[in-house]
Amino acid sequence: MASRIEEYAFISDLRTGALISREGSIDWLCLPRFDSESVFGALVGTKDHGRWLLEPPHGDQLTSGPAVVDRRYRPSTFILETRWRTESGEVLVTEFMPIGGSGNFLIRRVQGLHGQVLMRQELELRFGYGKIVPWVRRIHDDDGEALLAVAGPQAVMLRADALPQAGPDYSHVGEFMVEAGQTIDLQLHAFSSHNVPPAAIDVDVALQATSTYWTSWSSNYIPQGIYDKEVERSLLVLRALTHEKTGGIVAAPTTSLPEQFGGERNWDYRYCWLRDAALTLEAMMTHGFQQEALYWRNWLLRAVAGDPHDLQIMYGMAGERELNERILSHLPGYEGSVPVRVGNGAVSQYQGDVVGEVMVALAKLRNRGVHEDHFSWPLQRNMLHFVEDNLQRKDHGIWEMRGEKRDFTHSRVMMWAAMNCGVRAVEEHGLEGPAQRWAEIRDGLRAEILALGFNREINSFTQTYGSTEVDASLLVLPQVGFLAYDDERILGTVSRLEHDLLDRTGLLLRYRTDACLDGLDPGEHPFLACSFWLVEQYARTDRVPEAKMLMDRLIGFGNDLGLLSEEYDTTGNRMAGNYPQAFSHLALIRAADALHRATRMAGTATG
Repeated sequence: MASRIEEYAFISDLRTGALISREGSIDWLCLPRFDSESVFGALVGTKDHGRWLLEPPHGDQLTSGPAVVDRRYRPSTFILETRWRTESGEVLVTEFMPIGGSGNFLIRRVQGLHGQVLMRQELELRFGYGKIVPWVRRIHDDDGEALLAVAGPQAVMLRADALPQAGPDYSHVGEFMVEAGQTIDLQLHAFSSHNVPPAAIDVDVALQATSTYWTSWSSNYIPQGIYDKEVERSLLVLRALTHEKTGGIVAAPTTSLPEQFGGERNWDYRYCWLRDAALTLEAMMTHGFQQEALYWRNWLLRAVAGDPHDLQIMYGMAGERELNERILSHLPGYEGSVPVRVGNGAVSQYQGDVVGEVMVALAKLRNRGVHEDHFSWPLQRNMLHFVEDNLQRKDHGIWEMRGEKRDFTHSRVMMWAAMNCGVRAVEEHGLEGPAQRWAEIRDGLRAEILALGFNREINSFTQTYGSTEVDASLLVLPQVGFLAYDDERILGTVSRLEHDLLDRTGLLLRYRTDACLDGLDPGEHPFLACSFWLVEQYARTDRVPEAKMLMDRLIGFGNDLGLLSEEYDTTGNRMAGNYPQAFSHLALIRAADALHRATRMAGTATG
């Protein structure tokens, strides 16, 4: 059985990532990319669907009662250190994925700190999301003995000072003793099966290079407030979810971690949503990572190039368009939550807000002095043409409703934002475009939204035109400049959101699933990004004590490594949804920035 979501650590090589439980089990790893098939899939299945356990055995005569006494990332990195203590001694397990080079490496280093500790490993390699048992054999080469697993185009090699032996049910198990001062390395390397097996790497060199990469990258972050540690970790998460070669940013490294335990709200997030990636770009730009933002812009240009009518809301990591959703019926799901899905049916949805998010992010990049080239501005004009052609079209909304399409107020506002960015690009930056026509469309949208998206009887903007239901996405309206944060209509909307969508613990739901036709059975947990949006709104409207209180609660929902999931189950006091979630971390950054700005302004006013 998989661990609770918050018990997992995450490591990345900027191509894929692994989830490692506190008990030392790698329960999720897709190779060679985030969106590839899993080699370790126990997270949404059982150990028979693939895992790699490394821990002191329980109940052994030398190691009775092993316990993790400390777990942390090396500062400003994704190098995981776990300290195990037993009755006979103590060891440090260091786990990381080297960045760069050919193929994917995963290193597990065991160092004896004092005494002696018996370590046990259990290796179940399963390709094809746990469905394919590879052919495993022992080989000998210039680097010594290794285990080589092959199935079709994939191959995985394990090199270790102490290789496990063949065990029951196509597993490999083994034990080795670690003395104080001794170091034992285990190297897992994935590569194409038609290639020559790779040579072993120098773990010391790889560890130093990986540490240098992460610390050098994060050194661009300039501390600015009381949430520095959380902001830095969130920026690191966003970087770790970015493919080093393509620039694509995945929403999360996992699929089908449930939004409702035992329910059907289980989705594959291992793809690049234009919306999420654009918001990630904004967060990185704000903190000095302009090169990463430019890199993502280049990914965007490649992904959406072509007929603007073919624009999608999401793409694969290299810009792939075919992301058809299917169900893996052989997997029992995380804690029985089925179905387990790969691909995402929302790829075919029309979501009217997406171009707006992209245009807002690119406008901020432009305002920071990055020049448009012969490709980037024409592509943005194409996207605005797409908005024009779909002005009267209802959509599925930001939350990817699987029910009937509607006029979502948030979507209409983001269409307004897209046109506003186009007009300002012409007027303020001298770019070519039909600014007058865009301005007419923009102004028409504004009048329409104020007339149909705001309900005077409840003094609030509504989720859809003609409705009385509200939606947390309405908190984005002031973020894109549609109205001021302290506009009476925004304040009225906030009051309504607090009344209708705050749960009993003070967290904000996305919308009322029991009152909204989203095409699914009702019920989900608070979506963390929405509550971070509320922190930002409070901070911008002189409600700083409330903002600070809510922010501290939300920070507390992260695990001991500073990672956040998509949602939080306040009844079970546990994480829910895919993990770690880019949307949660980028919203944390925005909220922290807003609080920093508010407290600084308050301090200036007091002084």
